[in-house]
Amino acid sequence: MAGLRIEGEQEPLLGDTPGSREWDILETEEHYKSRWRSIRILYLTMFLSSVGFSIVMLSIWPYLQKIDQTADTRFLGWVIASYSLGQMVASPIFGLWSNYRPRKEPLIVSIFISVAANCLYAYVHIPASHNKYYMLVARGLLGIGAGNVAVVRSYTAGATSLQERTSSMANISMCQALGFILGPVFQTCFAFIGEKGVTWDVIKLRINMYTTPVLLSAFLGILNIVLILAILREHRVDDSGRQCKNINFEEASSDEMQVPQGNIDQVAVVAINVLFFVALFIFAVFETIIAPLTMDMYAWTQEQAVLYNGIILAALGVEAVVIFVGVKLLSKKIGERAILLGGLIIVWVGFFILLPWGNQFPRIQWEDLHNNSIPNTTFGEIIIGLWKSPMEDGNERPTGCWIEQAWCLYTPVIHLAQFLTSVVLIGVGYPVCNLMSYTLYSKVLGPKPQGVYMGWLTASGSGARILGPVFISQVYAHWGPRWAFSLVCGIVVLTITLLGVVYRRLIALSVRYGRIQE
Repeated sequence: MAGLRIEGEQEPLLGDTPGSREWDILETEEHYKSRWRSIRILYLTMFLSSVGFSIVMLSIWPYLQKIDQTADTRFLGWVIASYSLGQMVASPIFGLWSNYRPRKEPLIVSIFISVAANCLYAYVHIPASHNKYYMLVARGLLGIGAGNVAVVRSYTAGATSLQERTSSMANISMCQALGFILGPVFQTCFAFIGEKGVTWDVIKLRINMYTTPVLLSAFLGILNIVLILAILREHRVDDSGRQCKNINFEEASSDEMQVPQGNIDQVAVVAINVLFFVALFIFAVFETIIAPLTMDMYAWTQEQAVLYNGIILAALGVEAVVIFVGVKLLSKKIGERAILLGGLIIVWVGFFILLPWGNQFPRIQWEDLHNNSIPNTTFGEIIIGLWKSPMEDGNERPTGCWIEQAWCLYTPVIHLAQFLTSVVLIGVGYPVCNLMSYTLYSKVLGPKPQGVYMGWLTASGSGARILGPVFISQVYAHWGPRWAFSLVCGIVVLTITLLGVVYRRLIALSVRYGRIQE
């Protein structure tokens, strides 16, 4: 029979090899190519979604101050959180939509919302008042558009076999990480345009260092829509890789089989949601606390904190890409559950190392800093340190551990070697936990439509990104790093215990019902 897919003929992008197939039904070359073209388009969609989030993170505070003088750090916290809130609400909705309609529909609508959000962001300077609320709406809409993450992951899970799943999920996470890394780089490239820029009077569009990144993001979103319309096709295979028929298919052939039946293990589903929540929670904690921690412990100026921590976070992004590649290879030897357990243990060690010890104490910032200090009490006030100038009102800002934080007087300093070692370990453990949670989740759910379930998983991650900064800012400000990191270690221990309890249940649906050997 001409055109049949022969094992080993071709390997997909980024190493998504199907491996040694154990089933008898061969996949046609045409179907195979179409399936992987569609998956690769979703890799691009994930990358562009991440770029859209991060491309303005370095400029959002100065832009907010420029358009509305009434905006303060507390409002900045709401602007930052609105993205995650929007994504948390939209993910289950887009996921449900994708279960019963072609996946093109929620993908195109969500990307269109993101394009509209970016255009609104570029015009928030136009209204005569309440400009900050327009920015709040723009970021919230961008978060709603990012709810398509659930559709991207559910499509990929449904269009890959068990042998292909881990590699495909790793590639999605890799594209997401690259988007987060390159977004700020794109922003920096537009800095030469300056704050004034040029104005297109006909449409009242101001093109400057603040608006150019979102206009680029809007253009890429339109290009993404065109590619989805032109290339994406509906594909679904079972855990063995055989084509399945479901309501999302535009057309079904007679040789496609029905989705295998079997009840999903809801205990495993809930457990993985908790595991994923904790993984994103602890990384949100780390991202939030890194700036105030280094300024308190090492007396870094704001300028130094922005530079050094920016380098650290960029290095973590590169490290994550390397980890995703390594995990794809390692999972074939020891399995996803063992890797997830190892990732949690590494994260626990990373935070345990951060616990203060010894007889050396941080430099105390005795001066009264009034309103230009870096309080650690709100999410917005912590984020503010990333944008404020190290010089305000013509005076050099004092450095050291803020005296109004009583713990500064009795808490030992966290040595720089401790901090850097912790950074490396957390940078290894977090991407492992993130990827393995998604991969195990998709396998536990089986070949049935996963849109709603992926929506809830994405929503739990969004909730973690909201609660993590709130938790750590309050605990750190009142009780210091010893209590803060001890509580995080306790949370990770409880999570490891949960994983141990449900360890045997975290298996693929087809393995659970004996259709495939693990």
